[in-house]
Amino acid sequence: MAKSVKVYSTSTCPYCTMAKDFLKKNNIEFESIDVGADPEAGKEMMDKTGQMGVPVLDIDGEIIVGFEKDAIAKALGI
Repeated sequence: MAKSVKVYSTSTCPYCTMAKDFLKKNNIEFESIDVGADPEAGKEMMDKTGQMGVPVLDIDGEIIVGFEKDAIAKALGI
């Protein structure tokens, strides 16, 4: 079964783009949430992580802060 993946990012963040490109390359469906355009989503992200750094990936409730390719792959089982 596919995992639920959310990517909290901003439009100007190069690591956010790298994280999303990595997911696309591995055919992982994800919900992209622009915290720069959606203050409520930014608050949700802060509640989950306690910080404002992006990208933040929420993979079935497992939170990964930053583009940590190995941690993302492990969480996805790829």
